[in-house]
Amino acid sequence: MSTISTQLRNFKEPTKEQLTQLFFALPPPLDPLEGEKSDVDQLEKMEISAVLVLQDEQSWPGKLYLYPPYLAFASLDRKSTRFTVPLSTIRRVERLNARAGVYALSLSLWHGVKIVVQLTSLRPTADLFCSLLRDSLKVELTRGRMKSVKSFVKSCYSEVLVMTAENEEKDGAAAKAEDGGPANESIYHGGLGLKFKFPGDPKKLREASKTKLWTNYLRAHGRNLTLLRYPQCTRLVQVGLPNRLRGEMWETLSGSLYLRYENPGYYERLLEENSGRVNTSTEEIEKDLHRSLPEYSAYQSEEGIASLRRVLQAYSFKNPETGYCQAMNILAAAILIYMSEEQAFWLLEVICGRLLPGYYSPSMHGTLLDQRVFESLVQRCLPIIHDYFQQVDVQLSVASLPWFLSLFINSMPMVFAFRIIDCFFCMGPRVLFQVGLAILKINGEELLRIQDDGGFIQLMRRYFATLGDSAHPNSSDPRARAITRFQELLLVSFREFAIITDDTILTERRKYRSEIISSIESFSKRSAIRNLRTLARFSKDQAGLIYDALFKAICIAPPTSVAFPPPSLLTTKDNAEERPETRIELKTFKVFLSEICTWARDEKIVRNGFQQRIDREVADHELIDRLFFFWDISYRGALSFQALDLVSGLDGVMFNDLMENIEWFFNLHDKNKDGYLTKDEVLTLSESLLFIFRYEIGDAYLGAVSRFMSNAFEYGDALLPRPEDANTDDDTPPQIESNQPYMNLATFRMVVLADEILESFFESDFSSTFRLQPVPLELPSSNSGLLGGLWHNITSDDNRKIFNSFTDQIGRTIGKHQVYHRPAIGKYTTLEEPKARESLLTPTMRPAAEGSPKDPSSPSSTSSVSPSSSSQLGAEPSATMTPLTPMPSMFQAAAQAAAYMERTPFAIDDAKDEDEDTEDESGFEDDGVLDEVDAFLEEHDTGLTEAEREVAKGLLLIL
Repeated sequence: MSTISTQLRNFKEPTKEQLTQLFFALPPPLDPLEGEKSDVDQLEKMEISAVLVLQDEQSWPGKLYLYPPYLAFASLDRKSTRFTVPLSTIRRVERLNARAGVYALSLSLWHGVKIVVQLTSLRPTADLFCSLLRDSLKVELTRGRMKSVKSFVKSCYSEVLVMTAENEEKDGAAAKAEDGGPANESIYHGGLGLKFKFPGDPKKLREASKTKLWTNYLRAHGRNLTLLRYPQCTRLVQVGLPNRLRGEMWETLSGSLYLRYENPGYYERLLEENSGRVNTSTEEIEKDLHRSLPEYSAYQSEEGIASLRRVLQAYSFKNPETGYCQAMNILAAAILIYMSEEQAFWLLEVICGRLLPGYYSPSMHGTLLDQRVFESLVQRCLPIIHDYFQQVDVQLSVASLPWFLSLFINSMPMVFAFRIIDCFFCMGPRVLFQVGLAILKINGEELLRIQDDGGFIQLMRRYFATLGDSAHPNSSDPRARAITRFQELLLVSFREFAIITDDTILTERRKYRSEIISSIESFSKRSAIRNLRTLARFSKDQAGLIYDALFKAICIAPPTSVAFPPPSLLTTKDNAEERPETRIELKTFKVFLSEICTWARDEKIVRNGFQQRIDREVADHELIDRLFFFWDISYRGALSFQALDLVSGLDGVMFNDLMENIEWFFNLHDKNKDGYLTKDEVLTLSESLLFIFRYEIGDAYLGAVSRFMSNAFEYGDALLPRPEDANTDDDTPPQIESNQPYMNLATFRMVVLADEILESFFESDFSSTFRLQPVPLELPSSNSGLLGGLWHNITSDDNRKIFNSFTDQIGRTIGKHQVYHRPAIGKYTTLEEPKARESLLTPTMRPAAEGSPKDPSSPSSTSSVSPSSSSQLGAEPSATMTPLTPMPSMFQAAAQAAAYMERTPFAIDDAKDEDEDTEDESGFEDDGVLDEVDAFLEEHDTGLTEAEREVAKGLLLIL
């Protein structure tokens, strides 16, 4: 897989309000195409207990929901009676003069249907509901949506059907002139079946009888936008939908009709805006076009292929993360037989997004989850078959997965598959489980004789091929012989397995979701590692740990959504759009690095008397930013696992030896890659070292960085080229800009190797800070103590922060709050004083001001030490740093510490031969020298205590 998706981990159970919207198939509250809908979103939602009263005085208690811009009702059992109507279809609302204590409303809808609703709540609640309903109707009137109803309903075949029936009642001759005419057929939306004929024999399918039954129902109980769904509606759906009405009823029962109503012209604009676009999805679509129901005549012509292409491409453009997935072509090809392109586009959106979430996605997690649920239901309802399958090692999903994925279209004749799809849109996804269980039950005896997966598949094929045959061919009862195997299948499905409800499916999905997520992520991880071009010096297990760290970082700080690049001006076969892949930006990279590198995170061990925990925070420093761009060798501003940016980057630092680490660190800070560090880059490198050592115990590492800075600038100044005409007696180093080349790799390597601590760091400590360890998605609990049990019950990050803050405050109050920073290296566990710096310059390289006098007779070589001259000697180490640019405040303390630690080279310390002339020394008097030293110490007090001063004076007296 080229992308790393965390969608499964981010899944959240829908709220009660979301479940209600899904039940009534309400479209999303805000569509980006219509900013005017913001007024609707500000309207308040409300639900109220009510009783729906029919014209025959039959009543249905339930709840009335106001979800602007829709009004919905559902009976208490949530399956007998319900409706969803746009507020724009309500023509009139009036309160009836009912008996005392009854609050009744009469709603007149667009198609002349009247709904009487009794509000059974308290009077103030009923008044509030009416007030909100009035406000919502006013908003719809202001938006002008009520005017759009007339033009929209003309696109529905039910309008032609009912109008034709009414005309036939009035004047049969006039009706014949209008019925089936080209004008009517050109108005309403229809599928490819209008031209290429619908599957099946109309006489055998009893099209005329079905059409008559549905015409009577639609006239009495509304149609399209105002359809009221009573028990009779479900029974008619189970009998079957007429071919010409099927497409409209599919979108009405599924709710895609409301999406088409709310977004007029969206489909055409989407295709126009993406015209000529070529990407991975469009390429995959082209491959599957001619494999989509090839037996149907429409898909043997360019017209049918073009319609299918446009629908699939439009869906991939609208949903770039999903794009095009397996079996989507079969589904789209089937619904296009009965629906127009626009209708099919919105129905496909509802199927993939709401009815079957996750079925048509790269991971197919929805399909796998429902296969696990189906297996659980088989174990519960058909235990004998389940146990036998376990015994002979037959995989149930071998046959059942295509059933669910193609809605039985690929498994059984289309005329029967469409009957199941009718029930699917009417009753929901539970129909797939009920039909699947019924298939296994009907074929139970033969299933107990199969021995392998091949026998299972062959048995199912033979059964599906005989669905049109009599279920009881040897029965003496003609009515029993007339029952087909398909009718038997529906009967067993909806009677014997009526216990399978929507709540059953939701409960089982919750139960097995984590199991499926774990298996999918494990498979994705193996695929990603297997598809790597090279593992470099890592093993597969180590590459898996890198993947785990990256996956956790994406969960915590998700990168920008994966999208297809814009279309190229010139697109050839060799220059198509790149495959989308997950690339992490700097924000996600910091989290990723904190999981692998110890100095890239701040770990605090907190103890407050109640618990001990480890708080981990992602560090933020220029070194991490520099490392991110150093690994971005393709200059995309993002890193990828598949492009080996992360693998190659870690390989280049985790397996290095001493010299390779020194060179790697040098190149990391060589911004322009010219082989030299400028003075500013030397300071930045020192900052990076201080950042890595920030939590180490003692001052050993601080002293090492201080010595590094002094040695680097001292040796760097000494090696600077002098102009040819420069005065040889002038010891002042040449002045260069802070951004000019200053130090090469050889000099940097020598300065590092001169310090034992830095040498040890680059030899082993630095590489050891990169640690590949198992990374659980949920951070392990490290707390213990009195409130340890309560901690496990707190899962929310916000609650965790509140709890930690509360316990910390109590710990501070009782004096038991302690915080320890975990060091990145942890090599030194005791306080150690820094070592004094020794100059790296040989006596021939040192300036004369640091060494012996050039001329003993010259005034500058006098041995009399005055306070001023002593001050100059004391400041001599910093004099070497004179050409430097001002250091950042972060290094002031380090620079001062280096000055105090350094031992100043004096001329008196220079080694000489024993027979060397000591005539110059005769002029000195010991008392004068001691007086000078006392004056120097008194004038340059470096913070010594009184006791230290007394000790120093005692030492001087001994001298």
